[in-house]
Amino acid sequence: MKPLFSLLLAAALLPGLILGAEPAKAPAEILVVGHKNPDTDSIVAALAVAHLKGALGVPATAVAQGPVNPETRYVLDTFKLTAPAVETHVAGRKVILVDHADGPQAPEDLAKAELVGIVDHHKLGGLATDKPLEVVMGPVGSTSTLIARMYAAAKVPIPKPLAGGMLCAILSDTVIFKSATCTPEDRATAARLARLAGVKDMGALGLKLFEVKSQVAGVPANDLLRRDLKTFTMGGRKVAVAQLEVVDLAILKPLRKDLVKAVAAFKADGYHSVLLMQTDIMKEATDLVFASDDPALLERALGATAKDGALWLPGVMSRKKQVIPNLEKAFK
Repeated sequence: MKPLFSLLLAAALLPGLILGAEPAKAPAEILVVGHKNPDTDSIVAALAVAHLKGALGVPATAVAQGPVNPETRYVLDTFKLTAPAVETHVAGRKVILVDHADGPQAPEDLAKAELVGIVDHHKLGGLATDKPLEVVMGPVGSTSTLIARMYAAAKVPIPKPLAGGMLCAILSDTVIFKSATCTPEDRATAARLARLAGVKDMGALGLKLFEVKSQVAGVPANDLLRRDLKTFTMGGRKVAVAQLEVVDLAILKPLRKDLVKAVAAFKADGYHSVLLMQTDIMKEATDLVFASDDPALLERALGATAKDGALWLPGVMSRKKQVIPNLEKAFK
């Protein structure tokens, strides 16, 4: 009877190996992806969420919708992180969006994928799903601040390299804590990440990031415009808002004519308005160059009078909090 008993026990415990049953399938790998024209927060957020999911037993891979910019390359090299592979097609895959929740910034074929999560610090942008999903959102200065919260809740330690990358994402997104988007949680999280990463001077690290951002010599104006450009649908019309953050606007002065031409050329591709925020992080002000079908609408939205195709916006540093909401109200 022993052989028979053993066979029955095996059949009960391993139905996939006996009686013709199919073996259990491994869970499908999730793609974690940031927005188009990825910045440091977008890239690091994808890496950090993918690592957290993996630590919790959920297979996940960070991908990006484009190559990293110079600032992000500096961050990855400094903290020995590997850039995600570029992947713009997600159809048929499970997807987590990080650092955006707006359709125009997501992969073009997102509607053919299964959206299973969003981790973001921006507004909701009209996405809809037919199944429940995991959503972590909040009005903080950086997606990395929310992700640090997720690690703490899951009781998963943040590896030193990721801590350094997440710290840089916060410093970059909050403009070294100067932006209107910065919160006490961003500051406290940055201090904790600095300790984990072994960074003793956050201010010096932040300035280095913006020094790298300010290195624009020899870069074509079209590439500079697209370096940090986001597109939106406002009142049924296409709007693009790009931003260049530098330590001194004088750096961009020799490129101004070429940047103006680049803005006009980009608008010709069916846009109602294209805006380029040239932000001086030391003076805490923005010189906004634009091309628009309705310049008066932009003036009303941003509370300034245009001069030579530009708006001077003292105190304005945040696209997310000080520009986009005002534009959306004006376009309604």
